Amino acid sequence: MLIKQISVFIENRPGRLSDIISALAAGGIDIRALSLADTTNFGILRLIVNDPARAAELLRSQRFTVSVSEVLAVEIPDEPGGLASTLAILNGAGISVEYAYAFITRKAKGAYVILRVENNNIAVDTLRAGGVKLVGAEELYAL
Repeated sequence: MLIKQISVFIENRPGRLSDIISALAAGGIDIRALSLADTTNFGILRLIVNDPARAAELLRSQRFTVSVSEVLAVEIPDEPGGLASTLAILNGAGISVEYAYAFITRKAKGAYVILRVENNNIAVDTLRAGGVKLVGAEELYAL
């Protein structure tokens, strides 16, 4: 139930985000979700795409610094408290969330949240036991 996430080191200067997104578009890579966290000089662009291996290869070939990591994707009710109940399950098990970002789609009744946690395997078991719907890679990449 783990999802491959692409992380790209990005210099904080005009046009760099556009360069990355344009390269993915030219390569036929479809972005499912993204998050950009930055500081004064650089940022980290995190992406969920339909073909993570090809996206990483494409960006590396254009001299971007890229890493691939595993994250969790959960479907939550798109209503007040939907995310709170999922986070409460993790918190109750003592599992820390390093970061999270969300997106919605017309193909699902709920919203999707990408979670980076300290221990994916324990989080998967905990979330399943708590009745949270985990979203598999094939389902997410096909959105």
